[in-house]
Amino acid sequence: MFRTVITGTGSYIPGEIITNAHFVQQPFYTEDNQPIKIEPEIIIEKFRKITGIAERRYVAKDLNTSDIAAIAAKEAIADSGVDAETLDMIIVAQNFGDVDACGIQSDAVPAIASRVKHLLNIANPRCIAYDILFGCPGWVQGIIQADAFFKAGIATKALVIGAETLSRIIDNYDRDSMIFSDGAGATVVEYKEANESGVLSGSALSHCTGEAGYIYMGKSNAPDADATIKYMKMKGRKVYEYALKYVPQAIKECIDKSGVAIEDIKKVFIHQANEKMDEAIIQALYKLYGYNEAPEAIMPMSIHYLGNSSVATVPTLYDLVLKGKDKNHAVQQGDAVVFASVGAGMNINAVCYRM
Repeated sequence: MFRTVITGTGSYIPGEIITNAHFVQQPFYTEDNQPIKIEPEIIIEKFRKITGIAERRYVAKDLNTSDIAAIAAKEAIADSGVDAETLDMIIVAQNFGDVDACGIQSDAVPAIASRVKHLLNIANPRCIAYDILFGCPGWVQGIIQADAFFKAGIATKALVIGAETLSRIIDNYDRDSMIFSDGAGATVVEYKEANESGVLSGSALSHCTGEAGYIYMGKSNAPDADATIKYMKMKGRKVYEYALKYVPQAIKECIDKSGVAIEDIKKVFIHQANEKMDEAIIQALYKLYGYNEAPEAIMPMSIHYLGNSSVATVPTLYDLVLKGKDKNHAVQQGDAVVFASVGAGMNINAVCYRM
């Protein structure tokens, strides 16, 4: 049987570590431009308890989204052993294009995927490069799309990347900005004969009525901000409630379609958005199957030291665990795992995969 198999992984973790202490001198304002009259230390500690984030990573000024995407891609290609010229597709999940360190204007022409192909020096014109704008679930959606193309007989090898430099588009006066970070994760996927390994199922949802504005672009919270310059904004409580309502059911649908029993799922690689939210999602998922508690070691987490790098969180986390860089988690051949994410749109998706 032919299946979509991940044959190589890679990631780029920026070198600049930004601890929570970095924000102690930062004034924060509400959405209506009023100063938050709480000591910064108290704001930061409350933030840490909710999100789990103690530090995050920002890229160096001379790097951009396309640069770090290409770095992660090179590692994934080398890990897979494929000739880059034999790739049929390069799919890059991103949301803001390249944003220079000196400004906030998004540059997405040409597409980030085209820039990555250029940086990889791939000459083959039949290697089609394109971007996915799907919020934080973009990399998972890239896997779903590659799997669909493979099954349609259009392609057999693809490079799927998630890369973002959120530090370039956040509002420093908004306390939610402390969540976000930069990074890139990449995978080579191939349609090949495999006994049990590969993509078993996928599911995706988009709620775009009232939910479309939960994550949006808006002006800075600072009172004297230029209203024509927009930054990424998030209605945190709305996102949390939405995720808890819909994500567990979406993951369950994916698992049920795969034919794998919930007891046989070894790991859930979920988007690193917020520690408490992710824990609540996993607990709700297992309650749908009649369990009072989720298994203790089911969910690897990197948010504590990498923050939320949007589309990069899931492939980066998978790469870290696969290569033994997470001391608390490991996977082995034959394990069934789930990739899942939720983000702007609002979009949700999940993939059930056997190692």
